[in-house]
Amino acid sequence: MPDSMARIAAYHFGWEDAEGEPARADGGKVLRPALTLLCAEAVGGTAQAALPAAVAVELVHNFSLLHDDVMDGDLTRRHRPTAWNVFGAGAAILAGDALLARALELLAGPGEGVAVLSRAVLELVEGQSSDMSFERRSDVGLAECVQMADRKTGALIGASCGLGALVGGGSAERAARLTAFGHRLGLAFQLVDDLLGIWGDPATTGKAAHSDLRSRKKSLPVVAALTSGTAAGGELAALYHQDRPLGDAERVRAAELVEAAGGREWARARAAELVDEALAELDASRPVGAAADHLRDLAGLVTTRDH
Repeated sequence: MPDSMARIAAYHFGWEDAEGEPARADGGKVLRPALTLLCAEAVGGTAQAALPAAVAVELVHNFSLLHDDVMDGDLTRRHRPTAWNVFGAGAAILAGDALLARALELLAGPGEGVAVLSRAVLELVEGQSSDMSFERRSDVGLAECVQMADRKTGALIGASCGLGALVGGGSAERAARLTAFGHRLGLAFQLVDDLLGIWGDPATTGKAAHSDLRSRKKSLPVVAALTSGTAAGGELAALYHQDRPLGDAERVRAAELVEAAGGREWARARAAELVDEALAELDASRPVGAAADHLRDLAGLVTTRDH
């Protein structure tokens, strides 16, 4: 990558500090490339053959994070200032674009890799666009919120698994099953992410307490509460429909209202259901070797993680 973009990317990944000196900051969970490598092995291929695809999906994920932080105005990620907060919004957006270009370059050549990843990026962008439009609306339905999350998170995790199966030499049918496994796992992942965005421990998540409530983000538990038809949901709507960020006391109250209206329990239960559905798709793909057990372990971690 060009030096200017490489510096921002290296900071974002936690390899360097803001001055370009070596650092050992948190680089994220690298869930998506792990799934790519394991799905390649699950169909009888090798992790080595899947490495370019694994790197590509991680670059795409971080392209989306760099842009997402700018659009949401998030000041911290992984326990330190976000890239745009250090280098400026324009520079962070360009660094994200560079990561996307590099990802597609890694998959260039014969095969379906570029097409699979490009479709996932289009879904991701559409999901992010919907997420932003929800900020200006007071009538967001639960079904469209689920569809947004499925595009924003499920599409890339699904593609991570499908790409692994394809480069591992799996059949189209097995790749489709593993894509479905990843898609359901991705939506479960987003549900848990949304729960952590309200109730996660800042010391563990690296984000401020009630971070999603500060900007009145219409995450899945929030929309479930807003559409619950309960008194708590009505009070939450009155808070959320103000034209300003919520104060500290208001964020605490909003979290209480989301829980009272059933949003927290709905998200927990739906995430567990999605993991069960994902595991059924995994079994249908006839995974082989130790990779099958590792994929099941990763699926279990989705609903029990704390960051």
